[in-house]
Amino acid sequence: MSLYDLEALSIDQHTVPLSRYKGQVMLIVNTASACGFTPQFAGLEKLHQSYGDQGLVVLGFPCNQFANQDPADDAQIASFCQKNYGVSFQMMGKVKVNGSDAHPLYQWLTAEAPGILGSKAIKWNFTKFLVGRNGQVLKRYAPQDAPAKIAQDIEAALASA
Repeated sequence: MSLYDLEALSIDQHTVPLSRYKGQVMLIVNTASACGFTPQFAGLEKLHQSYGDQGLVVLGFPCNQFANQDPADDAQIASFCQKNYGVSFQMMGKVKVNGSDAHPLYQWLTAEAPGILGSKAIKWNFTKFLVGRNGQVLKRYAPQDAPAKIAQDIEAALASA
């Protein structure tokens, strides 16, 4: 199975085949609206604005598995992201990122790019995965890694064929 065999629901409940993003660089992030890292939405939006026309796709996946920091429904989350951070990148429907009922995308991501000491679990909100144009995970980033710190890696991924 590859990334492009998977699909997810957009935040407005439309099915999005991930094959739609074939040939593009993806930054996939599990988000939360009431987390200490929530201001990273601004940095993610800046990456989207800076590199979107070069082939970067930012996908935000709300998740409520960490300290109940995103309990709202998808419509409320979408409104929060737009109102507070001007988010225009693709937000997806709320998912689980850990456990037996984790979204298939997150099962795939964590198998492809385990964390420290081989752990597959997502440790917290705003864990990020950079996926190359070929659909392979290039790097996994910790929640505290600010989006601006990822820019150089994004540029390198965009430059590769």
